Amino acid sequence: VEMLLGYQRLTGPSTDFTLRQCDVNAVMRASARRFAPLFIEKKLRLNYQETTLRALTDEKWLAFVLEQVLSNAVKYTRRGSVTLRADEAAHAVIVEDTGIGIAPEDLPRVFEKGFTGYNGRTDKKASGIGLYLCRRILRALNHDIEINSAPGAGTVVRIRLQTRQGRLE
Repeated sequence: VEMLLGYQRLTGPSTDFTLRQCDVNAVMRASARRFAPLFIEKKLRLNYQETTLRALTDEKWLAFVLEQVLSNAVKYTRRGSVTLRADEAAHAVIVEDTGIGIAPEDLPRVFEKGFTGYNGRTDKKASGIGLYLCRRILRALNHDIEINSAPGAGTVVRIRLQTRQGRLE
């Protein structure tokens, strides 16, 4: 429901972006807490690393993106862990999992609207809209997202954040 509401807001005539310097650690911590029950239920370990990173962003929309990425990490990780950390030198938030990974032929299309790929079709709960929204939101905020993955080797999602005023789309 939250994803659909986010989609509606993004496709409407105006957005509600509010850019300000943000404590990225606070957003990361709140997003991780939201998934605590699922980590416990699935017996997954969360490796959380504190950060002093600050970024010019919209806190609510950054949280939306992080929660979508964490949701995917938990959904597609059967055992092992999810790591949530920042690379302060690169001004990036990183989510790494030990999950099932993404097929090489699916990687170039994961941000396409409606694309679910092999794992999404197997899972039958994927909508193909989550990563599409993430990229759209992040581009509007002058941020970027990239994914590296291999089947059986997990996935690494890197969200590069803007640290100074840029052009807002």
